[in-house]
Amino acid sequence: MIAKSVSGLGKLVGQIACLDRVEATTLDRIRHEALTVPDDRAWVAEYGEFQSGGWSTLSLINDSGDPRDVRITDCSPRATTMLEQMPVTREFLLSLGFRFMWARLARLSAHSFLWEHRDYQELDSSARVRLHVPLVTNASAVLVTAGTRVRLRAGRIWLLRPTHAHGAGNLLGPDRYHLLLDCYLDDRLTEAVDNAWLEADDAEPMPSATSEELTRRFDQALSLAELGYPSTAEKHLLRLFYERALPEGHVYDLIAELYARLGDTEAAQRWRTNKRTMLGEVAPEVLA
Repeated sequence: MIAKSVSGLGKLVGQIACLDRVEATTLDRIRHEALTVPDDRAWVAEYGEFQSGGWSTLSLINDSGDPRDVRITDCSPRATTMLEQMPVTREFLLSLGFRFMWARLARLSAHSFLWEHRDYQELDSSARVRLHVPLVTNASAVLVTAGTRVRLRAGRIWLLRPTHAHGAGNLLGPDRYHLLLDCYLDDRLTEAVDNAWLEADDAEPMPSATSEELTRRFDQALSLAELGYPSTAEKHLLRLFYERALPEGHVYDLIAELYARLGDTEAAQRWRTNKRTMLGEVAPEVLA
């Protein structure tokens, strides 16, 4: 186990870390409930602007009780009709003793991405964090934050502070299933957060992009757009976030520059707006 003070991981633990472990039998039973959801129509592809496609969720705790209500907000949470059919998962959530805002199952298909973004921008300033409980994952499924790829191992509860810029990718598959728990920060959760940790092989720092690499990638995207494949060109640049450590929002700047070079001022402005939508203003530290 590597403590927060270890060089190179201290800052990262401030953004993502392991909070606790999940007993193997409990994890297996939760996984079984998640993979045998009674109504597959409950999965909703929401937040389309934040993803490549292939990411869908269903709610277990929200403000309406409807599992298809997945756009999170502050509320007085209640169990959805889906959670009522998942007794092991319900008991596990109760056992944590945290103050939930929302809880979802999330499915990320192969070759799919959640683009660089921040969460909670539309909510009030209450202190809150997100917990990930990986149920099904693979070696190519990563969460990227602070220029680092983190592989969220199953069997753990992972802490994420999503007010920091981050993204997720599932390069090769199979589908990744996570239990996502948005929680208000109270004394019990604060104590758990204070003891969070990372192990050395959890995190893989990415190399910084050289100017030559960025120029080559930009020129490739430009050629794709000129050939009539603008969506492919956009994704060619967006995927840089998962390969190289870059200044925050730089992939969005590159796409805006791409369209400016093509003389498409409307598309260039749209991507400048996208950057503000995805990242907003620099958020204050949560739990500095």
